[in-house]
Amino acid sequence: MQDPNAAKDSAYWRHNVLLMLKLLAVWFVVSFGCGILFVDFLNQFRIGGYKLGFWFAQQGAIYVFVVLVFYYARRMAALDRDFGQSDNDSDQPS
Repeated sequence: MQDPNAAKDSAYWRHNVLLMLKLLAVWFVVSFGCGILFVDFLNQFRIGGYKLGFWFAQQGAIYVFVVLVFYYARRMAALDRDFGQSDNDSDQPS
């Protein structure tokens, strides 16, 4: 018989890994796609006087990465709450 905590832990990690894969896919599309693959199309547009493809390659991917880090932290806090995970060390013996 499977331990109920093991099933809960497995579901928690499945959600965690799925979230990470989604965010990595977004970051890949923004950094590699917008900065390299779609640069010719994006360079038709300008942001602050710079071509959009150049902007994504130089700054946009970094901004998106920072936003993804904060989004990940917020989603993980919600996931921890949903699965009853605690970062409290009061459970640990001293």
